[in-house]
Amino acid sequence: MSFEQLGLRTELLRAVSEAGYSQPSPIQAKAIPVVLQGGDLLAGAQTGTGKTAGFALPVLQRLSEKAPQRSGAIRALILTPTRELAAQVEASFRLYGKYLPLRSTVIFGGVNIRPQISALRKGVDIVVATPGRLLDHVGQKTIDLSQVEMLVLDEADRMLDMGFIHDLRKILGLLPRNRQNMLFSATFSNDIKRLADGFLKAPEMIEVARRNTAAEQVDQVMYRIDKGLKRALLSHLISGSNWQQVLVFTRTKHGANRLASQLDKDGITTTAIHGNKSQGARTKALADFKQGRVRVLVATDIAARGLDIEQLPFVVNYEMPNVPEDYVHRIGRTGRAGNSGNAISFVCSEERKQLRDIETLLQRRIPLQEQEAGLKLVSSAVDSPARAPQRGRGAAPSNRQPAKSSSRSARPAGKSYRPQAGAANARAGRASR
Repeated sequence: MSFEQLGLRTELLRAVSEAGYSQPSPIQAKAIPVVLQGGDLLAGAQTGTGKTAGFALPVLQRLSEKAPQRSGAIRALILTPTRELAAQVEASFRLYGKYLPLRSTVIFGGVNIRPQISALRKGVDIVVATPGRLLDHVGQKTIDLSQVEMLVLDEADRMLDMGFIHDLRKILGLLPRNRQNMLFSATFSNDIKRLADGFLKAPEMIEVARRNTAAEQVDQVMYRIDKGLKRALLSHLISGSNWQQVLVFTRTKHGANRLASQLDKDGITTTAIHGNKSQGARTKALADFKQGRVRVLVATDIAARGLDIEQLPFVVNYEMPNVPEDYVHRIGRTGRAGNSGNAISFVCSEERKQLRDIETLLQRRIPLQEQEAGLKLVSSAVDSPARAPQRGRGAAPSNRQPAKSSSRSARPAGKSYRPQAGAANARAGRASR
């Protein structure tokens, strides 16, 4: 199937072609016709499947097919959970709509509100916003939502996880009843179903992957490792295997800052991104990482949600997430748009429950990594009952190639990893305790 077969107008096809796309992804092929027909949509898709174009293209087309009720009125509202995702979605609207006479803007917190007010006063057709800052504008009467024709909730599951449900209800109450609605979510929890039932009207439901599953293009492995040795193992893997672009997840902002500082001391250029960082600092950190000025980006779940990094090879779960669905979102940063990727998880004894919950969600076991060259074993009761070692598809990846493994037998169950004494990583391990 081609984009032409989806019934998109010439201006959109030209923009899509110039962006380098010739065939729609599965989510685009399914979502675009539904939206073009004017129906409500409930869509489930893994991150990185092209879902933004799945709603941006038909929204642009439908808006361009009829005149607005009032000049300068906001006609489409797209809500996202994070600043980074909002900026990326609005950039997609500008990219695909550059040959159409439609205007868009993005509004989110953490930056001066005055430029946003100025953009809104000039008149825009499409607003991409985070819920909190949108309500700030509503409170200051700098935005009018009374003419909204189309509403998109992007990554709705994350918005609920972040506690936006009350803000969402307020916003829904400000919109015209007669509108077209779309909800996109990587996972379908009971809370998502209740939210969808509350405002979607006889929606078409589409899915392009089994519910709550990790992307098939991602090779997943895990290390069982004492908590105090995680930093040493991470340094060993990055330096020893010459990984050049690694996204590392921690659970807390303080932990992200601490790990970034420690990796810098190990000679690995690293920066951190989290909610306490200013928007300018977050934007610079992401740009430095994308452009290769730093090798490692350490992030919390909230800050990293929606990050779009082309061909990101490695995601490391330095600390396992408390919410199982967050594991799916984390590793979805790699293996995007048909590319392969690698997800490596460090699991200590305190994280056994999180691991079990994640494997239950995935309905599969995460393969246990064999012994790495340059590492020796120390006893650790990390997993109970003991699991037999497994060799995962693409285990011990190094720039998409399997890392060298010891010629000795695989690590016995109930063991964890420790760098060899005397190596630089051993010094790092002692410093991290």
